[in-house]
Amino acid sequence: MSAPRDTYLLLRAFTDELHRCGVAGACTSPGSRSTPLVLTLARDGRIPVSSHVDERSAAFFALGLAQATGRPAVLACTSGTATANYAPAVIEAAEAGVPLIVLTADRPPELRDVGAGQTIDQLKLYGSNAKWFFELGTHEATPERLRWIRQLACRVHATAVEGRPGVVHVNVPLREPLILDASLEGSPADGGRPDGAPWTAFTAAPREVAPLREWLGAAGPHGLIVAGRGADGPATAALAERLAWPVLADPLSGARRGGAAIAHYDALLRGAGGSGSVPAPAAVLRVGDLPTSKPLRTWLATLGDVPQGAITGGGDWPDPGAALSHVFAVDPSALAQLDDVVATDAAWLGRWRDADARAAAAVDATLGDEANEPRIAAALATAVPADATVVIAASMPIRDAETFWPVLDAPPRALANRGANGIDGTISTAYGVAAADRSKPTFLLIGDVALAHDIGGLLIGRRLGVPLTIVCVDNAGGGIFDFLPVSGEGAAYEEHVLTPTGLDIAKAAALYDARYVAVEELAALRMALDARPEGTTIVHVRTDRAANVALHRDIWAAVFRAKGESLLPDR
Repeated sequence: MSAPRDTYLLLRAFTDELHRCGVAGACTSPGSRSTPLVLTLARDGRIPVSSHVDERSAAFFALGLAQATGRPAVLACTSGTATANYAPAVIEAAEAGVPLIVLTADRPPELRDVGAGQTIDQLKLYGSNAKWFFELGTHEATPERLRWIRQLACRVHATAVEGRPGVVHVNVPLREPLILDASLEGSPADGGRPDGAPWTAFTAAPREVAPLREWLGAAGPHGLIVAGRGADGPATAALAERLAWPVLADPLSGARRGGAAIAHYDALLRGAGGSGSVPAPAAVLRVGDLPTSKPLRTWLATLGDVPQGAITGGGDWPDPGAALSHVFAVDPSALAQLDDVVATDAAWLGRWRDADARAAAAVDATLGDEANEPRIAAALATAVPADATVVIAASMPIRDAETFWPVLDAPPRALANRGANGIDGTISTAYGVAAADRSKPTFLLIGDVALAHDIGGLLIGRRLGVPLTIVCVDNAGGGIFDFLPVSGEGAAYEEHVLTPTGLDIAKAAALYDARYVAVEELAALRMALDARPEGTTIVHVRTDRAANVALHRDIWAAVFRAKGESLLPDR
């Protein structure tokens, strides 16, 4: 950028176009070099802008906001390691297909590689995790450059959302002085298109659904749908009912509803008989990401010559087992156009539904009425309002939600960071989700280690007043590792893998002005989930790791016994 007035005029035009294109909001963090960026965003007045002390929290907040709205969120920070703190969220956004626009302030070229303070190499800092990198030059605010920067903002937005959404990184070198000595004249919209239209409108090419319709028609009566995060839940559930195909629906898909949904596929594919105890379908249609379930992934990879097709938003190939025979680059919402397909063999679906009902009964009988980890996970589906959003942390919470959430007529919306599958920034992500619509309740299911990992994220609730109910399952460490062979490695396992934190969660809640509720009974948990307090509430539930491992194994054995002959392979 050139003189301060030119800098601010250009950034104001850029920000105006981001508003016109429809960004969900912007997140800023403190710094000196980013002053023109931050002030321009904050003073625009039309884009919701939130302030964050920690860049890592800011980035995950933006990630949650973008997940909840489906629209890009903007990040703006100062130069140096502030930019590097965005990296975990940038990686998650890239892997999960979440649109982010990252604006990093930088020193101008003459201050690079000469020992200037707070200067690192920010060029293509995020590597292949960014769909596009662009560095602004140092320009005068001529009419030609103002038109150019408006179009640039439109291209940045379009690139973030087109095909498979992702991250666009714009590096912004800024020269001192960084503050204007006089106010800018004119409105923020000066020079833009009339009627609030973007300078350059972007329309994606339509995706043809005819090949998908033809593939489904040739698949035969005994097909099956696997639905994961990114699916259009209602459209997928409706198609499954029309085809009479069971849909193995991850809660993140939104498709665990309707007359074809199968909730307990993870448990049905476990047990003494393994995946060989269920019949091979004639075809498999995958919609969205693959669910977390390892037994399901293993089964899909061993189906041999069974045709498997995947619907992807564009660019991604969700196929670690290299089993796909077809990839359909259409938006999952296109399934709603397939209203001319008809049910084929209701008995095939009935076998799966019967097995699922048997599994549900076995699970319920085995769990009892205690506030154990599976019951806690299930309560986040059944004891929250239908208009709620539940954010689910990695490790055991996401697996328990997948295994124990039932089929519901109107399930709550479920979101999770399942791109890179890390525990990074989980609390901050949940606050971003909650900020997207404060009129609807948001809940977070999280373990004690993941809570400690992003404990600083609680500052968001204190500073911004975003309402969030956090259910912390505290089993004194990374309970998921007790299911793995490494759990037998003695003291080294305890210290270096299990990593109990010893954190006093009540004191942590007090530090961040959060309401603290300790619960021991299932009824008390349901009461806590039914309340709608303002601000942050931490619901703390202690569990026993060893008992939890034993309980899960009892459940898998009970489901296998209860399944009986309902899903025996065809002879």
